[in-house]
Amino acid sequence: MKKLGLIGYPLGHSFSKKFYLEKFARENITDFHYDLYPVEDISSFPQLFERDLAFYGFNVTIPHKRNVMRFLNEFSPEAAEINAVNCVQIRWQGGKPYLKGFNTDAFGFEQSLRPLLQRQHTSALIFGNGGAAQAVLFVLNKLGIPFKTVSRNKSNGDLTYSELTENIIASHKLLINCSPVGTFPHIEDAPDIPYEGIGSEHLLYDLIYNPEETAFLQKGKKQGATIKNGLEMLILQAEKNWEIWNQED
Repeated sequence: MKKLGLIGYPLGHSFSKKFYLEKFARENITDFHYDLYPVEDISSFPQLFERDLAFYGFNVTIPHKRNVMRFLNEFSPEAAEINAVNCVQIRWQGGKPYLKGFNTDAFGFEQSLRPLLQRQHTSALIFGNGGAAQAVLFVLNKLGIPFKTVSRNKSNGDLTYSELTENIIASHKLLINCSPVGTFPHIEDAPDIPYEGIGSEHLLYDLIYNPEETAFLQKGKKQGATIKNGLEMLILQAEKNWEIWNQED
């Protein structure tokens, strides 16, 4: 039985495990199993697999998307540029593991965003500055869409939330929430921005998928904006992970 899994801490209710186990059942995949591996201290990561040739790979979630990188032998170009990994492929060479890191968050976000882009989406505001935000910035650079990052502290972004005005919101027609604000169970929370500056030409994208419509998206929808949550991005990156794990050596 080939092993796959998710590392992070805490893990709680995992989309990944549910997704892959349902995929295995639906597609009659009987030679793979997927499980959760709560790893609080990343230094214990190699102990999961180093003597178990059944491991084919891992997904990586917070807080380890960057600190897992010191254990890897190679990186895909996008993972190296983003400096964050959410997918690890393991290949065994002479009984020793060779680990390659990928960032499929970027792939999922780009494929999910592209069909929604219109002529007016020529600049973006990004809320949050964690590992997920870095994948988003990578994609926007690739697509040639200028952006500014917004953070609570000036040292962590181009703007602080207190500096945002209606005019700034109005002049950036693409608004992307990469922060955890609004995630279940804190569904009443939303990024502290002047929503009055949002109009029908805006596109609001929230990487959160639970709840389906965050307060951020609801407020944008009320102003007439197009909205999108992160579920499709998550599904796309999950399928990309599966493709990577099953690549020929």
